[in-house]
Amino acid sequence: MTGAGATYAALVLSPQAGSVRGVRVLGPSDLDRTRRLLDRDPVTHVFVADRVETTRLDPRWLGGRVYGFVEDGRLTAACHHAANLVPVDAHPDAVQAFAERALEDGRSCASLFGPQDEVLAMWEVLSPSWGPARSLRPDQPFMVVTQPPAVLHDPHVRRVRMDEIDVLYPASVAMFLEEVGVSPEENGPEVYRARVASLIAQGRVFARIEDGRVLFKAEIGSRTAQACQLQGVYVDREHRGRGLGTAGVATVVHAVLAEGMPAITLYVNADNEPAQRAYQRAGFRRTRLFASVLL
Repeated sequence: MTGAGATYAALVLSPQAGSVRGVRVLGPSDLDRTRRLLDRDPVTHVFVADRVETTRLDPRWLGGRVYGFVEDGRLTAACHHAANLVPVDAHPDAVQAFAERALEDGRSCASLFGPQDEVLAMWEVLSPSWGPARSLRPDQPFMVVTQPPAVLHDPHVRRVRMDEIDVLYPASVAMFLEEVGVSPEENGPEVYRARVASLIAQGRVFARIEDGRVLFKAEIGSRTAQACQLQGVYVDREHRGRGLGTAGVATVVHAVLAEGMPAITLYVNADNEPAQRAYQRAGFRRTRLFASVLL
């Protein structure tokens, strides 16, 4: 194919004569239209929005690609495909097209996550080739807080300093292993340690540290002007059941909202009832369901 249509892949004619629908890889020239799509629900789509703003859709920085579903020149859905596969406003036709394109390009992701209906529909197409999943988490409450919680915060929780990375790092590894089921150091510790160091340097890691031991920690991961995502919440096993999680999360919420962040989000496993109760006491309310597929 030559000319203007050469940028399109897997084009499909819709029933309306003359109209064109299909998937193509988005690039820097698509930044404004991608922002408009994400702005339909900037809280739910904070992960992809952060990736878009950080990389400006430049493939050199994405480590993968962002697909767009285009209908008569309009971007109606998108899908991030790098270390994670994450759909954005993916209606049924877009789900099918994104999954087929991901199969063609080959799997680069270690997980799928996002709105429940979109992720599970995409996994139905992908699973014959990419399955079985190492872990399927089909109903994860997606929770949001926009107001400081009434619960008392923990005065001992604070931002972690760079000179404390050796204290924090074992807790970060333990949290990842407990949550994901594999070690983040499988391919060597350098990459994960660099990720932890980067979060500390940006002031995104909070912890309660006593006598060289992390009793509580939490991180701010994805972040935009409209929302941010709480992740990596961990309480030392020997100190669970004492309210450290609730008070620690409340402290992070107070601090981040006070700095002008409009909303803080997270998603949690459905069977982790203690965590859900802690988040609810810290002001979070469920707004929808997510799903995750770990590969």
